[in-house]
Amino acid sequence: MDAFYASVELLRYPQLKGLPVVIGGSRRKEDMYYERLMALDPSRDWRSAPLSEIPLEIFPRLCTYAGRGVITTATYAARQYGIGSAMGLMKASQLCPDAILLPVDFEQYRKYSRLFKDVITEIAPVMEDRGVDEVYIDFTNTPGGQREGGRVLARLIQKCIFEATNLTCSIGVAPNKLLAKMASEINKPNGICVLFEKDIKTQIWPLPCRKINGIGPKTDARLKALGINFIGELANFEPDELIRHFGQNYGRWLHRAAHGQDDAEVVTHSEPVSLSRETTFDRDLSVKSDKERLGAVFTRLCEQVASDLKRKGYLGKTVGIKLKYDNFKTVTRDQTIDLPTDDPKQIRQFAGQLLKRVDLSKRIRLLGVRMGSLMSLEEAHRLNSQATGKEGQQSVQLGVNEELF
Repeated sequence: MDAFYASVELLRYPQLKGLPVVIGGSRRKEDMYYERLMALDPSRDWRSAPLSEIPLEIFPRLCTYAGRGVITTATYAARQYGIGSAMGLMKASQLCPDAILLPVDFEQYRKYSRLFKDVITEIAPVMEDRGVDEVYIDFTNTPGGQREGGRVLARLIQKCIFEATNLTCSIGVAPNKLLAKMASEINKPNGICVLFEKDIKTQIWPLPCRKINGIGPKTDARLKALGINFIGELANFEPDELIRHFGQNYGRWLHRAAHGQDDAEVVTHSEPVSLSRETTFDRDLSVKSDKERLGAVFTRLCEQVASDLKRKGYLGKTVGIKLKYDNFKTVTRDQTIDLPTDDPKQIRQFAGQLLKRVDLSKRIRLLGVRMGSLMSLEEAHRLNSQATGKEGQQSVQLGVNEELF
């Protein structure tokens, strides 16, 4: 999907179309602009006014932001200033101080995610879900999937998604997932790129190595140190040298990827390994002076993880925590409990026990909670029955007075 979160927000605020808009920072709150609107015109009933009528001067600008939040996504108008996903909001404010800043609204994004995926599976049911805004589709045996090399079906999917959501998407059609991913980026936004094997030298080799899904910034830096800047240079680099520098498996993969070779299948179903929630604070917090706030955030993270488990139909058997200190050092701790759970109170109590195993004298930058060793409700019920002989609750050895925050 094209700038997915930002595009969903533009459905809500069409007056922002064509403007640099950044999504990130805090979560959306109800009536977040109400007080400013009332100050602007107290005679109007703003609560019942359409969101499309909110004046531009009401929206906060990036230059007013202070904190450590990061960008989730940005409109294409904002990207022209060099702003991109995962960039710090403070850094982005230097690049485009007048960009409009909107908070994230994951509930709304998930709603539109379900809508566009439902459209796809009605047309081409062999679909691999790759997150909220991206999928892989196998056209091979879909009726009409081979017409014009897949372009006809791609146009149909684009058309139907737009009719259902008013959102655009970009589609790459290729012989395998690796090339299809790269092709989907070539004609953004609202584009289609059909890529054949014969096109690899002309369309793929001139691209930077980072365009290959699986080559990150560290690998890219190492490749550049070897004089490899473009995919064509990587393809023509001696395979044995790649293996010498990057190891047997990754070195071979780099050589194959540069030649557009990929055997990965479209996976229509996979089980999550874990579910987690974390937050980065706008300032470093201390257990000594910010215990109440840390405790409230910790409880909320546990409740969110529990809600995610219930929504997806899983229970977890491994509880974990994550802390990042003010020196950017990250520590994690986890423990496996006797019986799987999705109960927020139990998750909170077991996660609280793990705090005894970390250094809480340092100031905390980030806090996270994770549930792993996931299993389905049926599997968990069977395990619980075997362990207890009845539907009982597991014992939690942590009193209220022992809580660290």
